[in-house]
Amino acid sequence: MVDIATILAGFGDAFTLWNLAFVLFGVVAGQFVGSVPGIGPVMAMAIAIPFTFGLDPLPAIAFLVGVNKGGLVGGAVPAVLMNTPGTPDAAATAMDGYPLAKAGKPLKATKMALFSSVTGDTFSDLVLITVSAPLAVLALRMGPVEVLALMIFAISILSGLVGNSLLKGVIAAVFGLLCASVGTDPENYTPRLIFGMWELYDGLPLASVAIGTLAISEILRRMAMSRHGSGSAITLRDNGDPDARRVTWAEYWSCRYTMLRGALIGTTLGALPGIGSTAAAFMSYATAKSASKDPASFGKGNLHGIAAAESANSAVVGSNLIPLLTLGIPGSVGAALIISAFMIHGIQPGPLLFEEQGRLIYGLFGAMIMANVLNLWVGQLGLRLWVKVIAAPETVIFASALLLCITGVSMATGGLFGVAVMLVFAGVGYLMTSFGYPVVIFIIAFFLGPRFEMSLSQSLALMNGDWSRISNYPIALALLVLAVLSTGWFLIPRPPQARMKSPVE
Repeated sequence: MVDIATILAGFGDAFTLWNLAFVLFGVVAGQFVGSVPGIGPVMAMAIAIPFTFGLDPLPAIAFLVGVNKGGLVGGAVPAVLMNTPGTPDAAATAMDGYPLAKAGKPLKATKMALFSSVTGDTFSDLVLITVSAPLAVLALRMGPVEVLALMIFAISILSGLVGNSLLKGVIAAVFGLLCASVGTDPENYTPRLIFGMWELYDGLPLASVAIGTLAISEILRRMAMSRHGSGSAITLRDNGDPDARRVTWAEYWSCRYTMLRGALIGTTLGALPGIGSTAAAFMSYATAKSASKDPASFGKGNLHGIAAAESANSAVVGSNLIPLLTLGIPGSVGAALIISAFMIHGIQPGPLLFEEQGRLIYGLFGAMIMANVLNLWVGQLGLRLWVKVIAAPETVIFASALLLCITGVSMATGGLFGVAVMLVFAGVGYLMTSFGYPVVIFIIAFFLGPRFEMSLSQSLALMNGDWSRISNYPIALALLVLAVLSTGWFLIPRPPQARMKSPVE
């Protein structure tokens, strides 16, 4: 366990003006990009990662966390004002937020979304701070065989939950593992699949692959769908009632059980790899509607609908880091990007992280608390400004994003070869999305590839190549059985709406 002196030192590192400035910048940037439909915090995180290369680990990762948290708040703005969610998880917010805005109460709707988001996020962070260290201690007891079984189980869950086809999810995972094998063998350090290009001796650059498949491919897709590059115009009606511009304490307190239920759902689902904030938001919304005494009012501007969706999708942000920090397995694309930031700074996520980098981790926890406070403050001041942001022309936004991607990757990889790899994987990501192959699975499998291969080699050595000895490892055997059962469950035909679309979260 981490001693109290390390915990206090970590929080002391976090609460400095230098870190505060980066967290504030991250929250502002996150709310800005979240307010623009089609951009979102994940794309902003992917673009920002290379620019954190010259920073110390704590301000760099705290900045990315601020972008992620701010993006969820910003995503609710176009959902409420235009019925066009800035992020996929804000789609549930639009169901009651947009009718309330049409009724002349846009500020009431956006403020309720802000307050609910910060409430759910804070609850999730407290759970993360409380349970992550004990879980890391338990994870240390897992050997290579258990780790291999855990990764197989996680990939089976991800393949079934993300996308419309289990087979396509498995193919995306295998493709990710194949791309991760480019470079040197982690066991014998012999080159493979480099085709004479010695720039690939250390493998495909993680920043190039992540930014290409997530950011550039999405920009290309949005550019292909755009018409004349003009932004969206919005017209809002103000009924002149001062009460329509604020959320009173009585209104907020009346939603306390709805927000608590949403935070619990978001925290629970966020701790499970692959489910994500979109599913949490819709599940919380459906639960709140079924528990309401007036379910017919949902979809017509009910504050409880906004509170349920926003508290759940924001609660996922903190709990997504539980499997990342304790097991080294990212639960979402956002978590995978945070892992890439760790690795850029020479830090390997996993159960040893609390023992080797305890001060950094508790500094990160302190930065997350600061981000929640700043999210509330910036949101209160910036809601009127973000209304202007959503009308920005797409031509300006996408051209700026492309320039930042190219500049950032060239800095992170030390030349134009990384940019070329990024452009190749932009095409790969575009094709995968077009044909329904989940990019989320590909990115997570690509990151897990070297560890998966090393665990497989170590497991074969421990069992002397005899898989019947798996019975000597009951935890690994149980995880493999669960992987088989979950695969069988996902193969059962069900209505299309019962499965999740591949989210870019």
